[in-house]
Amino acid sequence: MLIRTPEQDIERILFTEKTIAARVEQLGAELTEKLGHERPVLICVLKGASFFYIDLCRSMNCAIDMDFISVASYGASAKSSGVVRLIKDLDNNITGRHIVIVEDIIDSGLTMQYLRQLFSARGPKSITTVSFLDKRSRHPDSFKTDLCGFEIPDEFVVGYGLDYANYYRNLPYIGILKPECYK
Repeated sequence: MLIRTPEQDIERILFTEKTIAARVEQLGAELTEKLGHERPVLICVLKGASFFYIDLCRSMNCAIDMDFISVASYGASAKSSGVVRLIKDLDNNITGRHIVIVEDIIDSGLTMQYLRQLFSARGPKSITTVSFLDKRSRHPDSFKTDLCGFEIPDEFVVGYGLDYANYYRNLPYIGILKPECYK
């Protein structure tokens, strides 16, 4: 019996491991310059942003606090349900703190909008949003993030933390998944 490898399901690679690393370093330097003197709280949106989040935290040359939140809008589907559910809340109080929401991808923009509203109600000093990827064609400009790694086409992408049904997260690059794998 032949076992299929994840690479066989990839139509093409959008961003290599090397390209990703260079861009994450740039984003870390920008955040350090902007907030490095403030000891920001970086909030990882689990699970998809975890690879990006860890690399981003390591690329910042300043003191930071780390926290995690888990929300769901996809489940095992390739499309958002349109409803964001809070699964795990923050462990720390963010009142009066500079926070950075670190997201893997902005697709419809609903998750980021939900998180901005949730955190705004808790009285942070500032909210900065960072997404690794952004499908700008899929959401209004009002949903764009403060910092973005890469703009991408309206394709289903996996790798570097992004998944389909919890598969492909561990790929070291961003690739477009073949449609027959998720339809």
